[in-house]
Amino acid sequence: MARRKTSPAEDVMDLVAMLPWWAGVLLAGLAYVALHHVAVQLTAATVQPGQVGAMVTQTLWRTLAAIGQYVLPILCLAGAAMSAWRRRERKQLIGNVVRSEAADALDGMSWQQFERLVGEGFRLQGYRVVETGGGGADGGVDLVLNKDGEKYLVQCKQWRAFRVGVEVVRELYGVMAAKGAAGGFVVTSGRFTDEARNFAEGRNVQLIDGTRLRALIKQAAGTSQHGAAKPAGGSPGAAAPVSAAPSCPMCAKVMVQRTAKRGANAGTAFWGCSGYPSCKGTRPIG
Repeated sequence: MARRKTSPAEDVMDLVAMLPWWAGVLLAGLAYVALHHVAVQLTAATVQPGQVGAMVTQTLWRTLAAIGQYVLPILCLAGAAMSAWRRRERKQLIGNVVRSEAADALDGMSWQQFERLVGEGFRLQGYRVVETGGGGADGGVDLVLNKDGEKYLVQCKQWRAFRVGVEVVRELYGVMAAKGAAGGFVVTSGRFTDEARNFAEGRNVQLIDGTRLRALIKQAAGTSQHGAAKPAGGSPGAAAPVSAAPSCPMCAKVMVQRTAKRGANAGTAFWGCSGYPSCKGTRPIG
């Protein structure tokens, strides 16, 4: 999806909006303090021979700082507001999909909403998500995921009337190799061609169509709510029994119990897809 050209001010707000809202507020405060310090510095009353250039440069920086001490914090606060609004919108989108039983639940979304929905779906599965905006020199990658020290790339296609072809999957696979990603996902609200599915088979690229996306979001949202719920009874320190092997959130295959060997969760048991390494779907145990 092509993106319109933006101004530098919009670019700053978009960058800040990628951060948590409180980080944008903190940046606004730091920007004001730093620029105000420069703006209030005094210029020498007399100019010594040979120092005219330095005085002009100092005056220019003071002028820019005097303006920037208000403009930059305002942009940061606007970005923080955008971040809070997008977070609220993502939760609403997830809630709408979870509550809806209609097959066309994804069709009324804009491409921006669709990308945010997909990103929130991956967040519910434990990924750290960075929204890149796509459409640039990164091969159209819309989301960059990180989990257990591994990087994954996601391309979103809000196509309702057409099926996603093999060219899109092949393009993402090439970008994955160039960027050293462990895997990738092509997500669409529609369907994939047989050629696209044949190309992805046996490669570390997962194809998620509209039907599968709705099922995965509902499953991930249910798992997240279950994990956040407190036990109704029993002692606070009692361990929950390990349930039967669940299905993979990525490909629906039966999962097996594994133990993380590296990363921040080293030594922790988790459910891993039985189709590994072609599928790297995971679930927490308990």
